[in-house]
Amino acid sequence: MTDKPETTTHFGFETVPEGDKAGRVQGVFSSVASKYDIMNDVMSVGIHRVWKDAMMDWLAPRPGQRLLDVAGGTGDISFRFLKRAGHGHSTVLDITESMLVEGRKRAEAERMSDSLDWVVGDAMALPFDDNTFDVYTISFGIRNVTRPQEALNEAYRVLKPGGRLMVLEFSQLPNPMMQAAYDAYSFNVIPRMGQLIAGDRDSYQYLVESIRNFPDQDTFLGMLRTAGFGNAKYRNLSLGIAALHSGWKL
Repeated sequence: MTDKPETTTHFGFETVPEGDKAGRVQGVFSSVASKYDIMNDVMSVGIHRVWKDAMMDWLAPRPGQRLLDVAGGTGDISFRFLKRAGHGHSTVLDITESMLVEGRKRAEAERMSDSLDWVVGDAMALPFDDNTFDVYTISFGIRNVTRPQEALNEAYRVLKPGGRLMVLEFSQLPNPMMQAAYDAYSFNVIPRMGQLIAGDRDSYQYLVESIRNFPDQDTFLGMLRTAGFGNAKYRNLSLGIAALHSGWKL
């Protein structure tokens, strides 16, 4: 009897067994956790803050809503959500505990402690009941999930009827020459910044490779619809360097 071949997936440009990816992603983010927020500012020249604000503008948080912030890391999205909502609750979930530890150290976390939970968990197997949350966000995290479609299916499961999904992720520029220029910056500059600031070139090499492996805007939109989300749409940010995808559990 022949053994069934092991399913593989991408880890950057490397092909790895599916069972290995989550552990390797945890290794990346454990390595960079203490410098993660600084590197976000440096890599994007602060533009990631504009993108996250644009996410909140489209999301329009309302008082009393319950947010599940998946791959929430150091809490950026949750802090913005709670500030916009006025009052509500956010559960920050991340597979890498050291990222959550860094998030809890932030001044916003202390000020908002009564409205925050921090949970170690897997986007593909959320430790929550069906129909629990009003809003689900995942920001620059879904490309690191081993099977993104399963994460979207789980998002649909835990949202209440009428609940909303919003995904902020790096995407693809529509112009090949612009994409080539962006790739040149990503592959030549960002890993060097990672070495200089975080002392970790390899983790940032993975991060830029993972961006190039992620589906384009329209392909990912189809994945939202496959998970069951209605009124699914996307908006490009900075000409498509990043994109916001939105869907509703109707």
